[in-house]
Amino acid sequence: MTKTFMFGGGGVELGPDGAPTAFLHPRDPGRVYLLSETLEEWHGPDHSWGSGFVITPEGSGRWQTANAVDWHAGGVTAWHRPRADLELTIDRRTDGDHWVETYRWTNTGDRAVEITGLAVNVPVRDVYDGARSALARGCHAHVFTGGAWSWILAEPMSGAAPLLGVIVREGSLWAYSVESRNRRTSSNARGHLLVHPTDHARNPDAFGGQPILTLAAGESHTLSWELGWYDSREAFLAATDAPALLPSLTAPLGSKPAVELAAGTKLLSGETAVRHGVQHLDLERDGRTSRTAVAFLAPVRLLTEARVERILHEHRPVERPDPERYAFVPVDTRTGLRQTENGWPDWTDGAERTGMAVLLQQARRRGWGDRQAIDDALRGFARFARERLVQPDGSVHRSSRPGAEPLRLYNTPWLAHFFLDQFHLYGDGADLDLAASLLESGYALGAADQLLIGHPEAVAGVADALEGQGHPERAGSLREALIDHADRFVGLGTDLPAHEVTYEQSMVAPLVSLFATAYALRPAERFVAALRPAVRWLRAFGGPQPHVRLRDIGIRHWDGYWFGIDRQWGDVFPHYWSVLTAVALRRLPAQLQTEESRRTADAIFAANLVDFTPDGRTTCAFVMPSCVDGRPAHRPDPLANDQDWALALLLRTTGPSVSGMTGGAGAGGRALTHPCSPR
Repeated sequence: MTKTFMFGGGGVELGPDGAPTAFLHPRDPGRVYLLSETLEEWHGPDHSWGSGFVITPEGSGRWQTANAVDWHAGGVTAWHRPRADLELTIDRRTDGDHWVETYRWTNTGDRAVEITGLAVNVPVRDVYDGARSALARGCHAHVFTGGAWSWILAEPMSGAAPLLGVIVREGSLWAYSVESRNRRTSSNARGHLLVHPTDHARNPDAFGGQPILTLAAGESHTLSWELGWYDSREAFLAATDAPALLPSLTAPLGSKPAVELAAGTKLLSGETAVRHGVQHLDLERDGRTSRTAVAFLAPVRLLTEARVERILHEHRPVERPDPERYAFVPVDTRTGLRQTENGWPDWTDGAERTGMAVLLQQARRRGWGDRQAIDDALRGFARFARERLVQPDGSVHRSSRPGAEPLRLYNTPWLAHFFLDQFHLYGDGADLDLAASLLESGYALGAADQLLIGHPEAVAGVADALEGQGHPERAGSLREALIDHADRFVGLGTDLPAHEVTYEQSMVAPLVSLFATAYALRPAERFVAALRPAVRWLRAFGGPQPHVRLRDIGIRHWDGYWFGIDRQWGDVFPHYWSVLTAVALRRLPAQLQTEESRRTADAIFAANLVDFTPDGRTTCAFVMPSCVDGRPAHRPDPLANDQDWALALLLRTTGPSVSGMTGGAGAGGRALTHPCSPR
């Protein structure tokens, strides 16, 4: 039996225990906002909305089925006892505009209780069950656990209203974690989300530190939040009553972050930093403490040159014979030991590792780093790629190891663009010919049916170079193929074909780039009309959280497993492919670009610099949740693998002059800092 209560033009459906099973709105009747046992066989009562667990030094417990339920006008009250000395009362009611939930844990024993872990399930339906279904029924869960300043925004993947927002009004949330992440749920489901008044027992240092909650005999701890429907992100953010505004979440080293404090708010810590990286900001208002994070950034040239030096000295397998010794491979940053492939496709010496070669090219184009060493490395990698990766049919293997492997067209535009840039660097027409041949072969092998990262940019760049070298017919043929490619996807609408993940940000960003590039080649209203919803889909992947690792960074929740050495699932923030959103936004036609979209692109590039250090170290994945399936996270994976695309695409997209960068003195005359006006 279920009961439905209305609030704010929508409603909530409650199960027999009084727990929400769905949130409903007549403007979007096909979306239930929560995971469903009918739709997701891996979801069940253990993770129902409002269920959870408590951890104490004396023992732990969970709550799920209520001991008693009292239905009343406008809502329901349920009682649970997760431990013998701890009673939980959950009151749920409508106030007309909002659905208000209050969780109150009371120490019913005769001595104090220390709570070192407390979790509440919020199973938002963040699932990629194919593009059409995801856009029609899925939600991106944008989570911000900033203490008293905490909220959750369930945003339809279509980017359309209504949005369902959860705003903490009493108590605090200091972390979030993820459960049900494993090979079974794999890459197409984000899992179950849990929010924590504390996750100290499992990861005491996560998110800047987790508190211990001490309840004296008879004392209670309360968490209360309200849920409402919103027509836009802006309307939701206005309702959160933020203690501060952060128009920029990054700042050059030695400066202060842009923090606009609300009336009555005090900044307690984190105003300045002398080290590159993330810095937590602690705020206090009305006796309640909040926390978020900004980043202080070293100059881009310093980060790039340090990274280039480490790539040259650590990432090349010099123990191999020619030409394999000129490849690039992952490195375990704990030891400096190069990682062998071990038969794992994402640890190979091709595919995403091409990003290291691209970064060397971009440094070389600017005269950064050791010119001779970079030249030798690039010419060696070009020979390696020609002899070991490029196949007779024009496909590109992801590994130099012989043997059959599935066709993976992702590899093609990366290598095509590499050889295009080789041509620009050294002027060898054979490199341009190979770049064009790879793209032509890619289309022959089915590229027109896929959304490949970097493909539109590679086609446009190669066609321009061909025309400049006196090959207008070949250039025109590539451009026509791209126009046909774009027209195919205009016709598909939301029926985007599944890729390695059935629906993801790194499909939609190439879709936006494809339409934008087609429009630049042949201005037509059909491409602008297709761009408008596609840009909404793309922007929906990144939330509005006031945290440098989160704001506008596209959700990706599988790369730590595939590319890392810890093999850990869970949200990666930022993931380097988040810069694809910035690349796509910069390619938009003038009539679709805004000052806000330009600031967003700059800010995404800037946020990705937090995973690089001034000594050239980096990580392939910062796994954001405090824990994933009970394993501590909120830390960088030790493997340096594929992440150099973030720096490489920043430099490639801004061009040899690094336009869009702000000036500032740096060591050794370095004058470039970080992308301007990061939002």
